Amino acid sequence: MNRAILFDTETTGLEPHLGHRVIEVAALELMNDLPTGKHFHALVDPERDIPDDATRIHGFTLADLAGKPRFAEIVDDLLGFFGEARLIAHNAPFDFAFLDAEFARLGLAPLSALRMIDTLALAKVRFPGMPNSLDALCRRFAIDLSARTTHNALLDCRLLADVYVELTGGRQRGLSLATEKTTIELVVYTPTDDRTPRPIVPSEDELAAHAAFMAQFKDPVWLRA
Repeated sequence: MNRAILFDTETTGLEPHLGHRVIEVAALELMNDLPTGKHFHALVDPERDIPDDATRIHGFTLADLAGKPRFAEIVDDLLGFFGEARLIAHNAPFDFAFLDAEFARLGLAPLSALRMIDTLALAKVRFPGMPNSLDALCRRFAIDLSARTTHNALLDCRLLADVYVELTGGRQRGLSLATEKTTIELVVYTPTDDRTPRPIVPSEDELAAHAAFMAQFKDPVWLRA
C-alpha cells in the first residue's frame, strides 16, 4: 500500500526565522491517495504572544492555548504518525519551514525535502495563471466550503484531501485492484458508483486571469491558421 500523510499547520506569524511558532498541527493518513480516517491533531502552546493579525486569520488567541502542550511534548507522536511517508501540504515549503524550525529547537533533524509534495505547485501546473488558493481550488472542484469560516488545520486537511484527489485524477473507485495473497480481483465500475461529477467551471475573474497569462505568448502555434 502507498502511504502518504497530508498535513497543515497554523502559526503565530509568517516567518519562522523571526521567532514565530506553530500553534496547531493536523495530519491525515492517505492510502493509495485516499483518506483512511486516521488523523493526528494537536493545539500547541507557542510560548510567546500571538499577534492580532494572525488571530484574525486562524481565530486563536493565547487564552485559547492556555494549558495546551508545548511542541516538545507532541513531537514524538507527530513524528510517529508521519513515519516514513510522503508529506503533502498546500504551499508545503511554508509548513516544512515551520516544522523544521520547531525540530531545530529540539535538536532534531529537519524533514527531507525529498518527501515533500506541494499541492500548490501541482495546482499551478494544472491551472496556470489562475487563483490556486485552497478556497479557490475548492470552489473550482465544487467542494463544500461552508464550514471554513477561519483557517483551521484539521478542517483544511480534510478539504485538501478532496482537492488532492481531484488534482491527481479523481476517485476512480471502479478501477481499483485489490490483492489477497496471490489472487487479484478487478472491481468493475457499475452505474451504482457513488462518485459525484465535479465539472470545473471557471469564474469570470479566473477566465480573465487565464487570458492575461496566455497573452504573454508571442505567435502561439495554436492560433496559427
